Amino acid sequence: MSGAEEVEKDRGADGVEEAVGAAFREEWGQVVATLIRVTGDWDLAEECAQDAFAQALDRWRRDGVPRRPGAWLTTTARNRAMDVTRRRAVGAAKLREAAMLARDGGPGGPRDPDSDDDSGVTDDRLRLIFTCCHPALPVEARVALTLRTLAGLTTPEIAHAFLVPEATMAQRLVRAKRKIRHAGIPYRVPPAHLLPERTTGVLGVLYLLFNEGYAASSGADLIRTDLCAEAVRLARVLARLMPDEPEVLGLLALLLLHDARRGTRVDAAGELVTLEDQDRTAWDRAEIDEGATLLETALRRGRPGPYQIQAAVAACHTTAATAQDTDWADIAGLYAELERRVPSAVVRLNRAVAVGMAESPEAGLALVADLEESGELADYHLLPATRADLLRRTGRLEEAAESYGQALELVENDAERRFLYRRLAECRPG
Repeated sequence: MSGAEEVEKDRGADGVEEAVGAAFREEWGQVVATLIRVTGDWDLAEECAQDAFAQALDRWRRDGVPRRPGAWLTTTARNRAMDVTRRRAVGAAKLREAAMLARDGGPGGPRDPDSDDDSGVTDDRLRLIFTCCHPALPVEARVALTLRTLAGLTTPEIAHAFLVPEATMAQRLVRAKRKIRHAGIPYRVPPAHLLPERTTGVLGVLYLLFNEGYAASSGADLIRTDLCAEAVRLARVLARLMPDEPEVLGLLALLLLHDARRGTRVDAAGELVTLEDQDRTAWDRAEIDEGATLLETALRRGRPGPYQIQAAVAACHTTAATAQDTDWADIAGLYAELERRVPSAVVRLNRAVAVGMAESPEAGLALVADLEESGELADYHLLPATRADLLRRTGRLEEAAESYGQALELVENDAERRFLYRRLAECRPG
């Protein structure tokens, strides 16, 4: 990558940092997935990928930003992995392993069209998801490991997504990697007849990956477009792989129906815009139409599942001409069915919102009170935020202000924090 035609030199220090940041968002998953295939060592793959990005900050300032940052990063990380393997080498077997690395081989080996992997899937990132989602691993560990390895999410971000302490999540990740290593779980997509046993975990990964992009758990920005786009891309690949699986189609429909609104969720200043205040004329109609068609196709299979139900909720929102036209009674019914299938506290909270809109704020507050008594969402900022919004709609502004204050103590995303401050100010003028 030393030729002048292969680099861009006219970027200052800030421009290089931006380029490295963009490369991390766009290339991290691909670099790590490739290294895991090459080395078979999950920790080494992450370590060498991190080292490559660190080197990029220095080298790109000196030599310019490569035209193909992903290729530069992958090559640099692979060379680092080869050096580490050589230092660890003991005896001829280890030296042969290091030599294989240099040829883009290794314990995991390069994909060979004549190998026993008959899945036909050449996408390293999707193969990584299926590896992480092996049935020998607990479901929570499958999803968490993929989010950490594929998306580069931090342990605190993943812990936030699962509503568990950071230490608990760190232990899950360590145990999952150890299990893959000791059990010799292969890096491949299983043959078609074994796909269903991993589908639940794979869908969960894509769903949480999109959610983290759609409403980042922490940081300055509410939306991480790279994560949304990657989740949609992988969901499309999965839908092509499993076109007759209704929940796969349901998930893709759900992601598209949400993604259609992504551009209107923040204004030009980066401030959060609620669903009822979004400019519906700016929603992506092509994505809405595609999502609706996929949902209809999935439902015709006659096997409704959680993702199809959530996609139906999203369709209720995206097909309403105005916020006032939203069929909240239908949404409340859908959430009741979802709660029956997936009895989670977050689903119950969403149902409380729908009931509050369909029936009355007081009815929604009663459901929120039940959730608070259970203690299941004690550290989840959207619980007091939901209570605050329902109280605001009843005119009980002082109580609403107190609830907004409680939500502010828990929220970690800057855009959401500013929104809650604005709501608090509305309840306490001056």
